[in-house]
Amino acid sequence: MSAEYAIELRNVIFTYNKSLPSATRALDDVSLTVKSGGITGLIGHTGSGKSTLVQLLNGLLKPDSGTVLLDGIDIWAEPKKIREVRFKAGLVMQYPEYQLFAETVTEDIAFGPKNMGLSGEELEKRVREAASFSGLGEDLLEKSPFDLSGGQKRRVALAGVIAMNPKILILDEPAAGLDPAGRRDILGGIKRFSRESGTTVLIVSHSMEDMAMYCDDVIVMAHAKILMHRPTAEVFSRADELSAVGLDVPLITRVAAALQRNGVDIGLDVYTVDYAVGKLKERLAEKP
Repeated sequence: MSAEYAIELRNVIFTYNKSLPSATRALDDVSLTVKSGGITGLIGHTGSGKSTLVQLLNGLLKPDSGTVLLDGIDIWAEPKKIREVRFKAGLVMQYPEYQLFAETVTEDIAFGPKNMGLSGEELEKRVREAASFSGLGEDLLEKSPFDLSGGQKRRVALAGVIAMNPKILILDEPAAGLDPAGRRDILGGIKRFSRESGTTVLIVSHSMEDMAMYCDDVIVMAHAKILMHRPTAEVFSRADELSAVGLDVPLITRVAAALQRNGVDIGLDVYTVDYAVGKLKERLAEKP
């Protein structure tokens, strides 16, 4: 049985260059819980601690103090097994297409599962399912990944992590550099994967619109600490607090605030266009 929390940090501290005069505290007594299932966004200005946090979850970094738990288990309880953590918490770094290396798409996707000991029909099934979830057609599987478009390469890298069947999928700017259609394809596929597989997804992004559209709740980091962790609508309704730490809100939320200032109150918890349209229709229906 899975633990209630897929991710839990207890009083975690991490410092870069801690023995040098240039020591920098990247996480300062951070405690955090993320429930199993669903999609959580992670936002914060540059240097807020986001990238450090996700690398701690994957075991790439070890905290100076405190505890990191995945599915209720301390990932550093048995340091020799830290490699297994990276199968449980799959991390897709920013611009992962630069990490592709195999001769074919199939070989690239299969690399992780092979290292888990999979082979034969089970390996083939994992590769094809992961490719499907990532939006890759079977006609691409025997092509070189280097002959694909940027968006297709991003899907190959994502499929390589999905094929390991992680309980937690961590994505650092998964749609960075893609055009709007590519962003929708990648993030829509991730949302479908999470809903159908039950995988817990954590997305790091600078795009407030992406966070609003695809995340169930959002974690806000500032100055190496957690500023807030709330449902998406509530986070973006607190525009003043976000602005104070150098963050923005979705454009439609700013439109809602402007409407309120001009006497048309549809609430400040508006964070998607569809929701705004629904609220405006309600207001129009109220008029005699």
